[in-house]
Amino acid sequence: MRVLIVSDTHKKHENLITIMEKERPFDRMIHLGDAEGYEDYIAELAGCPLDIVAGNNDFFSELPKEKEIEIGGLKALITHGHYYYVSAGLEDIKKEARGRGMDIVMFGHTHRPLIEKDHGVVALNPGSTSYPRQDGHLPSYIVMEIDANGTPDYQLKYLSEEEKTKKPL
Repeated sequence: MRVLIVSDTHKKHENLITIMEKERPFDRMIHLGDAEGYEDYIAELAGCPLDIVAGNNDFFSELPKEKEIEIGGLKALITHGHYYYVSAGLEDIKKEARGRGMDIVMFGHTHRPLIEKDHGVVALNPGSTSYPRQDGHLPSYIVMEIDANGTPDYQLKYLSEEEKTKKPL
């Protein structure tokens, strides 16, 4: 199973489209908030099952603030992260995930990519496709692949300068 994980698109979809074209095929997509009213458009672009949660900029959204999902036998908590104060640190969100018996916690909000394994929980933040805040400021995302044995592999990926300026057809 191949899963595309993105966050913080903020109404700017050029990089998201480039990422989707580059990473197809994928079996599932996860968007960790701040779609800003474009969740139906993103679902149409994905063309596969989409899990999406509300971010702090998803005003008037009916999206859930978090979801517990199962991916290839792994339990994951997906949330935007602002309710867990992820900008100040990850202890609250990791504690919540451990307390719920999750294998993975996925969040956005900080616009900074992260893959961190800690006490049996994998914390994933794909960064932002539109307003990256890490060194280099390249749009980022994560591809999660689960093999036939149920073993996950997480790849943090970036668009190059050339790719991020490319306009989709």
